[in-house]
Amino acid sequence: MFGSLIRRKPAMSLANDDVAFESTTFSLSTAVPRPSERRDEDRLPSTLCIVKLTTEHADQLIRVRNMSAGGLMAEVGQTVSVGDAVWIEFSGQKIPATVIWTREGTAGFKFAHNIDLGELLAGRKPRHGFRQRPPRLDVQCKASVRVGSTYYNCEVRDISLGGMKVEPIEEYCLGKDVVIVVESLRPIKGQVRWFSERRAGIVFDEPLSLEELADWVGKRVEMASLKASYKKNN
Repeated sequence: MFGSLIRRKPAMSLANDDVAFESTTFSLSTAVPRPSERRDEDRLPSTLCIVKLTTEHADQLIRVRNMSAGGLMAEVGQTVSVGDAVWIEFSGQKIPATVIWTREGTAGFKFAHNIDLGELLAGRKPRHGFRQRPPRLDVQCKASVRVGSTYYNCEVRDISLGGMKVEPIEEYCLGKDVVIVVESLRPIKGQVRWFSERRAGIVFDEPLSLEELADWVGKRVEMASLKASYKKNN
């Protein structure tokens, strides 16, 4: 059953970063993948490569390199420590996990319980039901949204590689092309795809790269830490 969900591809070494980032290797074992592994295995669809990691301090998007029923190995933009309790989100499902190793920008996460990879890959709704969506980071920051010659000062509510949610904005913006400017992030072109109660969803014309978003989140975390330290000492 599981084999019918994926396509067989030639073996690819993780030494080639461009190739490794396009897809994610998996294993039906329950062992947590480690950097030394070089298995000739099938690969997950690329939509599963990027997932959301929630820690005690902040959220971030991480790139999964290897995944098994018992855990995963991923690239992390923000530092995590061995023993950290975290949550890993796949298409709305939040899986509790623990960091069990770290090494040069990568980390190993052990799931609190083994997961059903077949169900995850097939995208079937579990009993409680969920719909697939790209992982999003909950953020609160200011943004300038230009619609034609009109500018809106908005609050960003969440952001993903492919879009963001903003408010307040007017209903006439629905379907319009926009340009979004957020501090420390390049201007982004997009389109307003939905509107509800002065809140809108914007889809980017070109998705952000994981590195770009991770760098932006890192700057925000650093600024928040500096502000907290300043308030504590004054």
